[in-house]
Amino acid sequence: MSNTFPLSLIAATVFVSMSAVAAPPQGYPSDYQSVIDAATKEGKVVVYSTTDIKAAGPLVKGFEATYPGIKVEYNDMNSTELYNRFISEQASGGTSGDVVWSSSMDTGLKLATDYAQEYKSPELAQLPKWAVWNNKAYGTTYEPVVFIYNKRMIPAGDVPDSHAALAKLIASQTDKFKSKVTTYDIEKSGLGFMLSVQDAKADPNYFKTLADVAKGALAVQSSTGTMMERVSSGENLIGFNILGSYAEARAKTDPSLGIAYPKDYTLVLSRVSFISQQAQHSHAAKLWLDYVLSEKGQSILANQADIPSLRNDIEGKNDIDGLTKMLGNALKPIPVDESLLEYLQPKKRLDYIKQWRTAAGK
Repeated sequence: MSNTFPLSLIAATVFVSMSAVAAPPQGYPSDYQSVIDAATKEGKVVVYSTTDIKAAGPLVKGFEATYPGIKVEYNDMNSTELYNRFISEQASGGTSGDVVWSSSMDTGLKLATDYAQEYKSPELAQLPKWAVWNNKAYGTTYEPVVFIYNKRMIPAGDVPDSHAALAKLIASQTDKFKSKVTTYDIEKSGLGFMLSVQDAKADPNYFKTLADVAKGALAVQSSTGTMMERVSSGENLIGFNILGSYAEARAKTDPSLGIAYPKDYTLVLSRVSFISQQAQHSHAAKLWLDYVLSEKGQSILANQADIPSLRNDIEGKNDIDGLTKMLGNALKPIPVDESLLEYLQPKKRLDYIKQWRTAAGK
């Protein structure tokens, strides 16, 4: 007796099996099964992201376990590369990412205004209103921006607890801190530029503070990883405008790295995500976005990837409630709205960079 079967029958059997395994999450609309079925038929989702694959790995694994018929093609790049690549691919009409997930909130929203499809996630009611723009762009995380320092070389009593204290520390010990203070090069890092602009909006004395911080001469970098490495090694002593999620993850295994949360104000970044209008796997993209925003996905981010959740129903302290208990009114979430686009106008951006470089001595 023959053991061969038509390929179409095998494919249909596999498809039905996968659909049966991947049921809609509790509380989702009754017609969500059709989205799952269509996504399973698509077979994959292509994600363009600035989130390090090491941090995103548990999320990818959790998604693929929940939807076993769908693979995640995860592309990890810096914010400037992501922006330029996505625009170029859209212009050429070639294949591109189905989902964009960027820590550079301003350029992420700029892409969303031009290329995002409207999608009302079933998770919408669980999200802060400031984190959703026109049901197109979604904030996905709640990440304080912190100071880092070398614990071996900076006494506990000298650790600054505000931006003014940081400036005072460095201005009073310029020899010690000469070329030992690190932050983003705002011309090379989209994230660094966005955070600097938000600093200027939060602090009317920002450029004076920056000038005092720069009295020791700034060592600017384009990535968080490089800054943490240099502070840990002692090549630099202190850094500012660092993503707290990455710093907290590293500090767990790096006894040299200290973290300080400024008490005057602590910017909070939320990585912006959207589904492309031209997504080739649009149903799988919806599943991915919903999973990232869900209690399950947010729990993975908070408790396995050390990326704080923007929900308030996550087990543990690494969500909005936990951070609010620690920092209270000092927390300043950056809203996902049109205000992010102001300094992306070419002349305004160029003028701002010139002003920053003057204050930073660059």
